[in-house]
Amino acid sequence: MSIHLIEIDKDNWEDVVDLEVYEEQADFIADNAYSLAEAKYRPECVPLAICNDYDEIVGFLMYHTPYPEDDDYWFFRLMIDQSHQGNGYGRAAMQLVIDNIKQDTSYNKIYLSFAPENTVDKALYESLGFIPDGRIIDDEVVYVLDY
Repeated sequence: MSIHLIEIDKDNWEDVVDLEVYEEQADFIADNAYSLAEAKYRPECVPLAICNDYDEIVGFLMYHTPYPEDDDYWFFRLMIDQSHQGNGYGRAAMQLVIDNIKQDTSYNKIYLSFAPENTVDKALYESLGFIPDGRIIDDEVVYVLDY
């Protein structure tokens, strides 16, 4: 299994919007259409489609680059379509982005936050080396990866 990340453009944005998670996961993630709109007006956001070996869009992620006054990269979104969950796509996509961010030696931390009851994401993030930083923002626990 391998994945690659592609930019979201006029030819594929609807495929990203059409991705769905299971009903019980819906409260844990922002709508992809909202995320794409957010990225349009926040240039620090980097939205990417996650594609499998067959160039099929199977998921979506978005991170943001540091603000000039900030030393932080943040993962904002990660979602895998319900029909493709359990194949390792989310982990592989996050690892690709983490490896890419680490090339920017001006920074040494990546943050993310998630609903504390989202035990699946918690296990994923911890397996990638993220640890709690002690903060809660908007009812979400904040984790950090130091590198």
